[in-house]
Amino acid sequence: MPIQILMPALSPTMTEGNLAKWHKAEGDAVVSGDVLAEIETDKATMEVEAVDEGTMGKILVPEGTAGVPVNQAIALLLEEGEDASALEGVTAPPPPTAAAAPSVSAAPQAPIAAPAASSEPAAALQQPGNRVFASPLARRLAQNGGIDIAGVTGSGPHGRVVKRDVEAAIASGGAQAPASAAPQQIAATPTAAPTPTVIDDATLPPYREEPHSSMRKVIARRLTESKQTVPHFYLSVDCELDSLLALRKDLNGRSDAYKISVNDFVIRAVALALRKVPEANAMWTDDSMRYFERADVSVAVAIPGGLITPVIRDAGTMGLAEISSAMKDLATRARDGKLMPEEYQGGSFTISNLGMFGINNFSAIINPPQACILAVGAGEQRAVVKDGAVAVATVMSCTLAVDHRVVDGAVGAQFMAAFKPLIEDPVSMLL
Repeated sequence: MPIQILMPALSPTMTEGNLAKWHKAEGDAVVSGDVLAEIETDKATMEVEAVDEGTMGKILVPEGTAGVPVNQAIALLLEEGEDASALEGVTAPPPPTAAAAPSVSAAPQAPIAAPAASSEPAAALQQPGNRVFASPLARRLAQNGGIDIAGVTGSGPHGRVVKRDVEAAIASGGAQAPASAAPQQIAATPTAAPTPTVIDDATLPPYREEPHSSMRKVIARRLTESKQTVPHFYLSVDCELDSLLALRKDLNGRSDAYKISVNDFVIRAVALALRKVPEANAMWTDDSMRYFERADVSVAVAIPGGLITPVIRDAGTMGLAEISSAMKDLATRARDGKLMPEEYQGGSFTISNLGMFGINNFSAIINPPQACILAVGAGEQRAVVKDGAVAVATVMSCTLAVDHRVVDGAVGAQFMAAFKPLIEDPVSMLL
């Protein structure tokens, strides 16, 4: 019987993807580990590798197809000894239909499972909070080996179950898969459908249309819900940058191995300020408040078609040169669509810096389920009063957007009071 190749779940929150490119054509030989296709998610383009060996029998979903649901069959692989007659009666799945987007809760990035179109193990579609995060290869090995993947301990990033974990479970006679493993569809929380905008095309100037990308749809949905459901308030401070700029010039002149930016100083200052005011390093859930024990700082990076927030893990323990190197690597791979999901998910605080575009002051929308985002403007020369006299200083405006359910005004003010002196006396960040 032909083996179904399914649209994989490449991240915990993925419900659909775009089939960007096939690397195998019908009739091509397939060996385990071969790259079969490229899948575009809302954040990156990732390669799908073959698990089984055989011959590519039939491509069910052509390349360029958008909105393919997770677990839908996209191709059929003929096993050894099978010929084209095994494909008789097999038809391509119907085109994806528009579905209501799942709501984004304030709880930590809980996935909404897509309805399955195959016999994948039920563990792959568990309730939010209990869903197993596993690679497609690990799921297939678990299914073939009769192993309940929910009982396998993951050793990959953030507990992801990978190939070696399943192989170890099979070798040790791990938990057997339940006899009946029908996937369950988890319904999204009902929300009122927005009223469609009525547009009178006859009154519009000439225009061109571009369909929304998956990334743009996710950005629109998440930020709309953030603004509608998270009670924002804002706190602003002006930071003098002259000492920081002088120190930056001195440090960059000492070596060609690094080039520290103002944003690298901001990342470190945020991490150290969160260490001083840990109450601001938190998130809201419906049952409790979560206070994080380290500062995983997300940094907004503009990429074609939208933005992404790669994460500097435990930034408070990193030096400026280390932060600079890590940030440049993440930003480069983000623009190339090469980040892994664990590299842009799970931060505890976000920085959005538009200073390089000449923006001197703005307010950002919180990236749920985080509780804070710091908007950083450009450094510009302004008149300031020092010792009763007017002087000129390079000043940078920073605005903190805060989820009032998590962080009260006093705590937000304490964070900004800890952040500002670190920027204005940057030598203190080196101690």
